[in-house]
Amino acid sequence: MSKVLILSGAGISAESGITTFRDSDGLWENHRIEDVCTAGCLETNGEATHKFYDARRQDLQDKEANYAHKLIVELKHKYPDKITVMTQNVDDLFEKAGMKEDEIIHLHGFLTQLRCTVCENIYDIGYKKHNEYHNGNCPNCGAELRPNIVFFGEAAPEYDKLTLALNSCELIVVIGTSGNVLDVTYFAQLTDRSILNNLEPSPAIDDSYFTKAYYAKATQAIAYIAEDIEEFLNDF
Repeated sequence: MSKVLILSGAGISAESGITTFRDSDGLWENHRIEDVCTAGCLETNGEATHKFYDARRQDLQDKEANYAHKLIVELKHKYPDKITVMTQNVDDLFEKAGMKEDEIIHLHGFLTQLRCTVCENIYDIGYKKHNEYHNGNCPNCGAELRPNIVFFGEAAPEYDKLTLALNSCELIVVIGTSGNVLDVTYFAQLTDRSILNNLEPSPAIDDSYFTKAYYAKATQAIAYIAEDIEEFLNDF
């Protein structure tokens, strides 16, 4: 397994104009998270849920990867076997920066995909609306398709890969996450070295457990982080 794990959250994409998941008022684009991103929301609030994710998907179309995305992709390509890249984000900005599908793990799903509610087949639909792809039904079995997103209260299958990466890596780099969903303070205690980058301190993260903490925009801190990673890898 890789020596370095890079784990990113909403903060890395905020500079590209992607709305962060939860603002101080508990809303996302004026929607209650409980209505559109909680297990069972498709059954109780299906039309609004699909409409919400259709809008999020279309919003991605003109968004561009920023310098932080691009430099992480460069690092991954330079050290393909030594760096694992995981993101909590469901956007496609790493892919727009040149990351291939098998080079990144989206822990919470991928917005440009739909998944069958019965046979579990996954379909890449780009920026289409849900009902613009086979009328929202699975081409394989005809069942309803849903956003390939992990809703609150649902299992996150890719967390198994996160556990494996944490058990083997020697440096974890955490970029742009509040620590409210994943306990990155705990993650930092599992590794020999750790780096944190957020715009500002988060009450959910104890930065005293990190070897280094950069409080700045991701695009400003990423060059220093890249130097830290390369220095670490060159010691081996």
